Amino acid sequence: MRSHLTCFAVAARFTLIEHGRNRFAMILVILFVPVWTSLAYLAMPDTPARMRLRATGEALAPHGNELTAISGALNAVTLITGFMMFAATFSGSGFDRRLAMAGYPRAHLVLAKVTALALVSAAVAAYATAVICLAWTPRQPLLLAASLFCAGLTYGALGVVFGSLLRREVEGMFAIVMTSIIDLALQNPITSSGADNPVMRYLPSYGAMQASTAAGFSPSPVPGHLALQLTWFGLAALVALLGFRHSTRNCLPTASTPLPGSENSKAGIPAPRQTASPSVKASDTEAP
Repeated sequence: MRSHLTCFAVAARFTLIEHGRNRFAMILVILFVPVWTSLAYLAMPDTPARMRLRATGEALAPHGNELTAISGALNAVTLITGFMMFAATFSGSGFDRRLAMAGYPRAHLVLAKVTALALVSAAVAAYATAVICLAWTPRQPLLLAASLFCAGLTYGALGVVFGSLLRREVEGMFAIVMTSIIDLALQNPITSSGADNPVMRYLPSYGAMQASTAAGFSPSPVPGHLALQLTWFGLAALVALLGFRHSTRNCLPTASTPLPGSENSKAGIPAPRQTASPSVKASDTEAP
């Protein structure tokens, strides 16, 4: 038991150190979250936007800038967590592969990544919630933080998927950015006239968007939509696990796998050279 805890602690420590060394991500957390959320709140008009919240069935009329601030906070959290997990997975894939091939338990490596993802998502979600509360007061701040946390978990798992399967860094960054923008822009009734379309419920952050909107403008709890968002996280985590297993697969030959050329080993090894005995001359064999 102690050895398992030691393996997990070592893997978690190195994973967190890897995240701490990502200074660009730290700058994004410190600056991008308040700047993007504040700009969304200050630049958008405060005209009431009539909408029907599908999570509760209520007809709401929230201020447009407050609704856009929630969408901007979700966008910031998903981008940052997805980027951090993608960068850590992409840059550390070679190291993880060597550890797995050397016999380090893959389960401990996966648990370490999940722990780091949970800590990163919790920190970014709490920070984004605090930034929103400085501008205006949501009806349910804890539910808002939980919604942002679940969205961060989902996109962090997607970041691991992209980091395990994609071959170039620019591909992963483009995939994360475009997925988050399309996902959240289509659900914002300020920017999309089809936000009430039933197809929206199949988007990755639908549960978080519904729960965070309810947290901002409704007193009704929506545990079902948080569970829906956690289901998305579970699916993304399963794909991430398969991708991680594929990227750290053991490429060493097994005992049953013949080495190259082993089936022709006898033909490939030259026969030992035999030294010919000197010929006996007739003059030496004849009697005098």
